[in-house]
Amino acid sequence: MKLQQLRYLCEVAKQGLSISNAAAMLHTSQPGVSKQIRLLEEELGVELLVRSGKRVVDFTEPGRAIVKVAERVLRETANLKRLAEDYHAEDTGTFAIATTHTQARYALLEVIKQFSERYPKVRLNLHQGNPSQIAQEVVAGKADLGIATETLADVAELMSLPCYEWHHCLVTPLEHPLLRQGSISLLDISRYPIITYDTAFAGRAKINRAFEQQGVTPNIILSALDADVIKAYVALGLGIGIVAKMAFEPAHDVSLRMIEIDNLFPLNTTRIAFRKDGYLRRYVYEFIELFAPYLTREVVERSRSGEADAYVI
Repeated sequence: MKLQQLRYLCEVAKQGLSISNAAAMLHTSQPGVSKQIRLLEEELGVELLVRSGKRVVDFTEPGRAIVKVAERVLRETANLKRLAEDYHAEDTGTFAIATTHTQARYALLEVIKQFSERYPKVRLNLHQGNPSQIAQEVVAGKADLGIATETLADVAELMSLPCYEWHHCLVTPLEHPLLRQGSISLLDISRYPIITYDTAFAGRAKINRAFEQQGVTPNIILSALDADVIKAYVALGLGIGIVAKMAFEPAHDVSLRMIEIDNLFPLNTTRIAFRKDGYLRRYVYEFIELFAPYLTREVVERSRSGEADAYVI
C-alpha cells in the first residue's frame, strides 16, 4: 500500500467520483489514477468503487469507510512533516490563512507586518472568502488557520477560539440628518436606504435579528461583501451604511461620518480556528498570540485538551 494510492482515492472523493478531474488536480493521467486504485483494491481485497462500464457511480460501503481512514492517514502524514520541519527548519515554511476581507483589510494588517518581520523566511498566503469557504479551506487542509465571525464555531472538525469582540457602526454622508439627532433608534435608521454586508458576512444575521425583534423592516437597498464597497456607495449618497466599527478610518474616510450604535446591535465575536487533529507549527502559535495576545500557546493547548476554563475574552 502506498500513500500515493490513498491520495488518489481521496482526490476521487473530493472530485465527486470524477477520475478525470482527480487526475487533473493531481497532475497525472486518468489511466494512472484508475490503475493505482485497482492495485489498492487488489491489496485490500475489497472493491472501493461502484463502476458502471467505464464510469464510477458511487463508493462501495467499505470504500466509504476506507476513504475516511485514508484521509486521516494523509492528515497525520502531513502532521509528521510539519513536526519534523519544526525541528530542522523552525523559521521557514509556508503558512496559509483563510479569512474575510474585513479581517484581512482592518484587523490583520499590523499582525501580518509584525509576523513577517519576525519570520521573513515564512511564505505567508492569505486566502479571502466567505465564512463557509474559510471553514472548508481549513477542514480540507488548504489553510492552517481560519479567521471569521460566523460559521467557524459550528464546524465539528474545527477547534475555534474567540479572539476579540466588536460592534457595528453607522456611516453616513457629510451633513446627513441623522448626524443632528441626539439618540438614534432602529426605526430612525429604517427611514433611510441602507447599505450593509451580504447575509454571510460580518454579523449580518445579528443585524437582521435586531430589526426583527423590534418589529422594524429595514430598507436595505444594497448588500456587499466588504466594508470598502459599502463605504464607497455611501459616499456617493446612495444611502447610509452599517459596517464593522473597525472599518471606519477617520483619516481616510473624510467624505463620511460615523455614528456609534453599540446599543442597537449585539456584540460580534471574531474567532480563529484550526483542525482539531492538525499539528500547529511554532510560528503558527506565535501568530495566534500576535492576533489575540491572551491566546498563548499554553492557553491554546489547554483548550485543545478540553479544559473548559482555558480561555476567556
